[in-house]
Amino acid sequence: MRFLFSILLIAICPLLLSAQEKQWANFEGTPEKPGSGKRVVLVSGDEEYRSEETLTQLGKILAEHHGFDCTVLYAIDPKTGEIDPCVLNNIPGLEQLQNADLAIFFLRFRDLPDEQMRYIDEYLKVGKPVLGIRTSTHAFNIPTGKTYSHYSFNFNDNGGPWQQGFGRLVLGETWIDHHGRHGVEATRGAIVPGREKDKIVSGCEDIFGPTDVYEVRLPLPEGCDSLVLGTVLEGMNATDPPLEGAKNDPKMPIFWTKPYRLPGGREGKAVTSTMGCAKDLESEGFRRLLVNASYWLAGLEEQIPERATVDFVGAYEPLPMGYAKHKKGVKP
Repeated sequence: MRFLFSILLIAICPLLLSAQEKQWANFEGTPEKPGSGKRVVLVSGDEEYRSEETLTQLGKILAEHHGFDCTVLYAIDPKTGEIDPCVLNNIPGLEQLQNADLAIFFLRFRDLPDEQMRYIDEYLKVGKPVLGIRTSTHAFNIPTGKTYSHYSFNFNDNGGPWQQGFGRLVLGETWIDHHGRHGVEATRGAIVPGREKDKIVSGCEDIFGPTDVYEVRLPLPEGCDSLVLGTVLEGMNATDPPLEGAKNDPKMPIFWTKPYRLPGGREGKAVTSTMGCAKDLESEGFRRLLVNASYWLAGLEEQIPERATVDFVGAYEPLPMGYAKHKKGVKP
C-alpha cells in the first residue's frame, strides 16, 4: 500500500507543481550582469493603475538587462486561477519573500489572510529593502480585530509607531489626497536641485507620467530624503506646460528614500515612488528611476550604470488607468 501511495504521489507532484507555478511569473536573470545572484519579488495588486502590467514588465527588464532573478506575484481569483486585481484577499506565493533580496510592492487596499500577511511581516521585521510604488502608501485595509490590522492605511495607534500603518511607517506616507487633478493633470518629474549627480537618479533627466501628483504632508517623516519633485502639468501630455499657481509652489516630493524599522525589528531602507501606473512605465526616465532604485536597495549602488538599459522586453501595450479594468482571462 505504501509503495502504491508513493507511486501515486510521484505521479501527482508534477501536476501540483505545475498548477502552483501558474500562480506567478518567474524571470531568470541573464548571467554575468550586476544583479546576478540577487532575487527580487515583485508583488502586484491594485484595481486602478494596472500594477500587474507595470511589475511584469519591470521584472522582465530587471532580469533580462540587469541579471536579477525576478518573481512577480498577482492577485488571483481562486475560482479561475486568473489574474484579477479586484480580488483583495489572495496573492499566492508570498512565501517567496523568505529568500528575497528585494521586495517591490505595488498594492492598494489589500485585506490578505494571516497566512499570507505573515510573510510580509517577517520580511519587514528583518529589515530587508523595500520599493513601494504609487498606491502602496495605502497598500492595506485590514479590518480592526484581525492580526495585521495595524498595517492598514488608516490605523489609529494613538500616536504610536503604527499610526497610519505600513504606508507611514515603512514608506513615509499614507493616503492623503490627489494633488494634481486625477485624469486631468499629468506629472513631470524634476530632480531636486543639487541632487542631479546622485547615482540613484543617474540618467533620469526626463520623467513623465499620466498619473497625477499625490499630496503628501510636508515635511516628510524624519530620515526621508526627497530626490524627485512632481510638477503638476496643465494637461495629460508630456508637452503640456506646468500649471501656474499654488499646486507647484511648493512642489510635492514624488520619489524619496527612507530608513524604516518595525517595532522589535531591524532597520531597513525603503524607496517610495508615488508615480507608477502602467502608462507611466512608457517613460524611459521613469523606468530608469525604478531600475536605479532596485540597484540601490539591493546594495549595488556603486554598480548603477550611468544610463541603465531599460528597453522593453517583449511587447508592452498597457491599459490606461481605470478602476477595475484589466485584461480578462489572463493567467500568470
